[in-house]
Amino acid sequence: MSISRGTQVLAGLFAVSGVVHLVKPEVYEPLMPSWVPAHREVILGSGVAELACAAGLVVPQTRRVAGVASAALLVGVYPGNVKMAMDVRRSRRTGLKVAAFARLPLQWPMIRAALNAARGD
Repeated sequence: MSISRGTQVLAGLFAVSGVVHLVKPEVYEPLMPSWVPAHREVILGSGVAELACAAGLVVPQTRRVAGVASAALLVGVYPGNVKMAMDVRRSRRTGLKVAAFARLPLQWPMIRAALNAARGD
């Protein structure tokens, strides 16, 4: 079973993001909603989950399960992305605002790529 371009891209994004979660977790701390407990532990755990999804997506035998897990993870972190966008609305840092708001609509094609991987596309 070959790996689609969308699945390759998604696995690559998860791999990079997962490493950043583990190596520089402080990057993600401002994204955490206040109602989520144990911020550092959740960040580290999500990094491990992203690395597991990346690995699962590139292995044909685990791609379907990894696709479902990847979609669930992306839906789960969406509130953090919304929070980040709301927090930077008044920021003078244009690049940060662009990144924060660009992430919101880009999350949907990533979820679609994950679901496509789960279907074996």
